[in-house]
Amino acid sequence: MRKSTVQKGKGTVEEAAGKAGGDSRPEAEGEADRMAAEARAAIERVHESARKAHDDMKRSGS
Repeated sequence: MRKSTVQKGKGTVEEAAGKAGGDSRPEAEGEADRMAAEARAAIERVHESARKAHDDMKRSGS
């Protein structure tokens, strides 16, 4: 499982707990975790694409 998926889940739970409890701090922290997870996921996708491109270049002999 990717780190971004775990972080996003944690953020979603924390945000929901803050909303349910009426506390804005956990809600804000959960939202921040979720947004950080989305950024991490984007970086992971770019890294994976770069790795695939590198492997394709190796296979083609270029």
